[in-house]
Amino acid sequence: MQTQQNTGLVWFKNDLRVHDNIVLNSAIENNTAVIAVFCFNPELFNTDKFGFKKTEKFRAQFLIESVSNLKENLKSLNIELLVFQNKPEQVIPKLVNDHDIKNIYLQKEWTSEEKHSIKKVKALVPNNLIWHELFNQFLFHPEDINLNLENIPQVFTNFRKKVEKESHVRPSTSFILAKENLQLNNETKIPKLTDLGFENFEKHSNSAFPFKGGETAALKRVNHYFFETKKLGFYKKTRNGLIGTDFSSKFSPWLANGSLSPRTIYWEVKKFETEHFKNDSTYWLIFELIWRDYFKYVSLKHNSSIFKIGGILNKNYHWNTNKTNINHWINGTTASPFVNANMIELKKTGWMSNRGRQNAASYFSKELMLDWRIGAAYFESTLLDYDVHSNYGNWIYVSGVGNDPRDRKFNVQLQAERYDANGTFQNLWLQETLF
Repeated sequence: MQTQQNTGLVWFKNDLRVHDNIVLNSAIENNTAVIAVFCFNPELFNTDKFGFKKTEKFRAQFLIESVSNLKENLKSLNIELLVFQNKPEQVIPKLVNDHDIKNIYLQKEWTSEEKHSIKKVKALVPNNLIWHELFNQFLFHPEDINLNLENIPQVFTNFRKKVEKESHVRPSTSFILAKENLQLNNETKIPKLTDLGFENFEKHSNSAFPFKGGETAALKRVNHYFFETKKLGFYKKTRNGLIGTDFSSKFSPWLANGSLSPRTIYWEVKKFETEHFKNDSTYWLIFELIWRDYFKYVSLKHNSSIFKIGGILNKNYHWNTNKTNINHWINGTTASPFVNANMIELKKTGWMSNRGRQNAASYFSKELMLDWRIGAAYFESTLLDYDVHSNYGNWIYVSGVGNDPRDRKFNVQLQAERYDANGTFQNLWLQETLF
């Protein structure tokens, strides 16, 4: 007797991969056929209240590449990816109706804009549609950390020690094929950069991130950084570098849109340690992944407080919104050559090193005393690797309204002398402005 076919719908957002994707696997395991959807939501390309596009050209291009790669990879699993340049609430209800969808699968979200988008779709689909919202972006799954959200420590070190001691990282999941290949007439097209309102551009020759978007490029980078060059073994020594592709792992843009999962990286580190060697550097990459997790847990605990001017501490500082100073910071024309070089790099490439970000953010909020939310919004707009939890978590941390118990301020001059002693980085980006 033939069983009735049921079709599951996977709504992709920031989980653009087929490896280690429990949302995708759950849909495949529990349905005879699967279709997938991704929306280039126009709201993500609108101008925010501070005057910045929510997504600028660098991340937009990276997203186009990532979705294109996802479409190819899903095709090999017998799944069509339908891509729309439209709001989800205008697309998904129609798909649910046209394909008689009873189950929808998606990554669980908790930040305000993401939740609001899901809520708008839920209001327009049948009540009997079953929603499967799964945590798909953590290193340590919320069910495994042995902590209630209200007890998430205010200090990172306490969180790190607890999860290292008491938790575990779940195994990565392999991708599986959909049971049936739905013969869909997929006429949807992935938008070009010009369709999203941008002009085409060439990558800057000095970019520290010259890579393409998508899972295939991400896995290639992991293999290169770990196994081909063994650069992982020097990560702790080089991670504060400023020039070139290999001073740090550069995984963050792929992690941010979910082309790569933190668990995949973790288990590849473990494989490297087994096959080659284990040292401070191999541990330190995992240490940085735990920081990333921590900011996700901070946002889970504190909800929208991470976006408020007083942060999670509800502290009152005398912030200002001096337009001239904001523009000097954005354009790299402040009194600090080190900050300027980093800001020019960001403007021209969509990338800035971790060391650069800490100094640029500290200068903005602690030196210029500018409303930190404006700096955070500019980073959100411009960074290739913008991630809502890490971006706002780091900004409140650096600005004295977050999880830094010491409320420290960076001495950008001393930092420049320490990390760019010969001025090589500053010369690389400032020389163009001298002529």
